[in-house]
Amino acid sequence: MTDHTITVAGVAVDTRHWIGGKRVASADTFTDASPIDGSVLGEIARGGPAEAEAAVAAAREAFPAWAATARTERARILHAIADGVEKRLEELAMVETTDNGALLRSHRRGVMPRVAHNFRFFADWLLKLQHEDFETRGHTNHVSWDPAGPCVLITPWNAPLMLATWKVAPALAAGNTVVLKPAEWSPLTASLLADIAAEAGLPAGVLNVVQGYGAEIGDALTSHPDVRRISFTGSVPTARRIAASAAANLTPLSLELGGKSPLLVFADADLDLAVDLAVEQYDNAGQVCLAGTRLLVEESISDEFTRRFVEKATALKQGDPRDEATDIGPNIHPRQLEKIDGFVQRALAAGARAVIGGDRKDGQYYAPTLLTDVAQDSEIVQEEVFGPVLTLQTFATEDEAVRLANDTRFGLAATVATDDPGRAERVTARLVAGTVWVNCFFVRDLKAPFGGSRLSGVGREGGTWSFDFYCDLKNTVTAPKGWNQDHG
Repeated sequence: MTDHTITVAGVAVDTRHWIGGKRVASADTFTDASPIDGSVLGEIARGGPAEAEAAVAAAREAFPAWAATARTERARILHAIADGVEKRLEELAMVETTDNGALLRSHRRGVMPRVAHNFRFFADWLLKLQHEDFETRGHTNHVSWDPAGPCVLITPWNAPLMLATWKVAPALAAGNTVVLKPAEWSPLTASLLADIAAEAGLPAGVLNVVQGYGAEIGDALTSHPDVRRISFTGSVPTARRIAASAAANLTPLSLELGGKSPLLVFADADLDLAVDLAVEQYDNAGQVCLAGTRLLVEESISDEFTRRFVEKATALKQGDPRDEATDIGPNIHPRQLEKIDGFVQRALAAGARAVIGGDRKDGQYYAPTLLTDVAQDSEIVQEEVFGPVLTLQTFATEDEAVRLANDTRFGLAATVATDDPGRAERVTARLVAGTVWVNCFFVRDLKAPFGGSRLSGVGREGGTWSFDFYCDLKNTVTAPKGWNQDHG
């Protein structure tokens, strides 16, 4: 091991940036610690404006050749990256669990296979990407997707590699070059991705990974005049800063932000299914932007729903995420734990009642919590907690359910539990949300558009929508042979 390499769960991870196909150190570092037990994993290169400039310059230099690379070759390399992910799946799962505290069983069975699928899907979608030509007064219109240029991708800590590759894969497939800035609380698998991409034959400078703390490097990236696209997943305050930074250059943005999603349970629902859906909202210790944290339950079944919910939720096992039997792991960082507890304690002081939980455990673990007796305009109902904290409110009518569901500043997702197809159709049509699940949760197809309404985001990605964002669309109009402008 060198001074720049650490060993995490038996895996060697380089702590330096990856810029222009080379490892680059920084004068400063920041400490990365595991949320499982607080142990220090290593010192990570702390980039700033100089590293941002170098990464964008590398992306700019590599862009013309990568943009000119045939679709089939780009797709081949993306499939090779997917092969590399699958080859190192166990290593990636172990490192990510150690770094961000999410369940190892989830990483092994769902998350890391999805990482590989992200590359395969967008590689294959690229090869069939086309609009049908259409005619205007005999003239042929042909729509094409031109690579836009260097892209800055800023990703969160709750699903670091999956959400990074959800952006990286379509950006690369589209013929762009990338500067990836992972979250400082979970930086390690992005470094491994750089190694995998290089081994797969991705040319130098096409993917660059820069580590750093927030605005120290972020401002320099998002304000850079050579950056052609910015995609960000994270908080509303950070999104506002990024949007302001990008405004000078009118750089197009895709923003996937917070949520305060409702889970509506009607009296005609399969109650066991509804309870299972509600308990599932504790997934990843509540650190899921799409989570239906506001349980809205019809009055006539609220008592029975609550009884069954408590029985099932209290049976969840909380502990070391590396244990196969664990259901809920730690929260990511002491600062996040303080934020979660602050929300709960203020809610309790305002009159809320904790049906279960309401307190922190040893280390960075927070008890799964359900709060009732909460007002619609209260902080705990209106603001994103991003922890294992749910609220429960009741409604009497369908109209009231929809009104409560829509009564926040957010609009990322919603879940509806009902056995009445007519009701499902009426309610989903009225909900403000980018994704609505009926009698299911977290089913996502990469062909579908993904994003939020209101403060939950700007734009949509997924399938062709991703290429629409990461490309400059061009319409070429060709006159028929022998056409005379005088006859146009």
